[in-house]
Amino acid sequence: MVARSLHIPFRPHLCNPTKHDNSRILAPFFTRGYSSAVYDCDKSLQFPRNFHVSMAVGLPSQEPEPDQFNGLSNDDLKPTTAEQRTLSCWEMASLWVGLVVGVPSYYLAGSLVDLGMAWWQGIATVVAANFILLVPLILTGHPGTRYGISFPVLARSAFGIRGAHVPTLLRALVGCGWFGIETWIGGEAIFLLLPPSIKSSSLSRLLPWLGTSALEFGCFMIFWASQLAIIWKGMDGIRDLEKYSAPILILLTSCLLLWAYLNAGGFSKMLSLSSRLSSSQFWSLFFPSLTANISFWATLALNIPDFTRYAKSQSDQIMGQIGLPVFMGAFTLVGLAVTASTEVIFGRVISNPVLLLGQIGGFFTIFLAIFGISLATITTNIAANIVAPANALVNLSPSKFTFRRGALLTALLGIACQPWRLLRSSESFVYTWLIGYSSLLGPIGGIILVDYYLLRRMELDVNSLYSSSPLGPYYYSGGYNLAAMVALVIGVLPVIPGFLHKVGLLKTTSDLFIIIYNNSWFISLFLSGIVYWVISCLTGSQSNDQLVEPLSPA
Repeated sequence: MVARSLHIPFRPHLCNPTKHDNSRILAPFFTRGYSSAVYDCDKSLQFPRNFHVSMAVGLPSQEPEPDQFNGLSNDDLKPTTAEQRTLSCWEMASLWVGLVVGVPSYYLAGSLVDLGMAWWQGIATVVAANFILLVPLILTGHPGTRYGISFPVLARSAFGIRGAHVPTLLRALVGCGWFGIETWIGGEAIFLLLPPSIKSSSLSRLLPWLGTSALEFGCFMIFWASQLAIIWKGMDGIRDLEKYSAPILILLTSCLLLWAYLNAGGFSKMLSLSSRLSSSQFWSLFFPSLTANISFWATLALNIPDFTRYAKSQSDQIMGQIGLPVFMGAFTLVGLAVTASTEVIFGRVISNPVLLLGQIGGFFTIFLAIFGISLATITTNIAANIVAPANALVNLSPSKFTFRRGALLTALLGIACQPWRLLRSSESFVYTWLIGYSSLLGPIGGIILVDYYLLRRMELDVNSLYSSSPLGPYYYSGGYNLAAMVALVIGVLPVIPGFLHKVGLLKTTSDLFIIIYNNSWFISLFLSGIVYWVISCLTGSQSNDQLVEPLSPA
């Protein structure tokens, strides 16, 4: 290989690293085989061909040679280059429009009314939850933009090169469940378009072993297959889908709100539905509902680096993230207003938008609505529920999995989750599914945030994140950080009795465990974070992390 050199004009102060602030920039390379190049201060500094200077932050970075990856990377896991970082704040905001405007968001808002809240109580609960979640979203998104790394690679810092498989696969499991739920909703939309003669045929009969009818399962599979074309285009196809779908979804949502306004006789009647809860009943419902709403996007709060690694700058990712509470609050208002209007229009509350569309009637209206549901479902499903599981599988075996293969396996696992069983009622959706998985995601988020901000002070060695060398700072004990593993288990344990009681496997349990379960995301996040910080400080598990490369890869 012919060597090339990058010539940098001579700066005398760089020859004495002990007398100038810039010595921190060059110091790491004195221990990595660059001493002769750095100290050769005749008239220029010469560096190897794979040495880059990041103009964005003014800090150097060495891009690892292919043989340094040791099977821990491929094209989907490598840090993003400057050319790949094109996501502006508006495109980040458009991503949130595509994510927020969907049936599950509407259903979650409608479920709060269905469970007894007034419309304004529901909005306050949703907005409060999303402003709380905005904090970990921005904090976790920071390393993605700064270093160009995805969530599985970031997890290696806290959990170890091999231990990172545990949090990424847990996140992937939740993503597979959500993919199945969203796909089932899309299949219901197709079912609505079928003529009555087919819907009343023998194909619509419930199959006890399956838990649904053959016809509904067939519609589910059609919608499942339709998403594979977009998935096959990779991240570029997903980004284009979100960007161009956002204005269409806003328009269709406005049309639904206008329909409810005209048929209910104005906003005063639409929002006249009062709370059916006493003060004590409201507060007993508020905290688990707050946890459920946080859990709704807690999945993205973990793997948001998968998207922010493509952001142009930190300001773009931060401003784009603010779109979550804004758009979620606005869409919640629409969902609650339309749900509340159904009692005025139909005489009963209909929280499921697909069932509502079936009541509206008119082929053109239903067709337009079904188009909107399908578009909203696809934009949410692919971005929120395919990217993280696919990257987790790539991280599991970079030599065997690509993004496409990981996405295909995710889609197959979404079928195995049998989502029709999770959507039987508002209570099972909110209390069992949403709160249940938050007890897994909360501890992971707490450990990663403590590791990145408190222990490493936002400084990561990017090369070592892709190295399986036992001498590397992220190898720990055989590739596993035992402090993180112990903290994860301790964060989950207190939630288990309440979960078992909720699903009926434990008949009685203490009220304390019920309270812990209803607030599982908060308790597990802080508990695991504190335990991890204490163990790491006592054992000095980060003491070998001396080499720092705070930079965006070239």
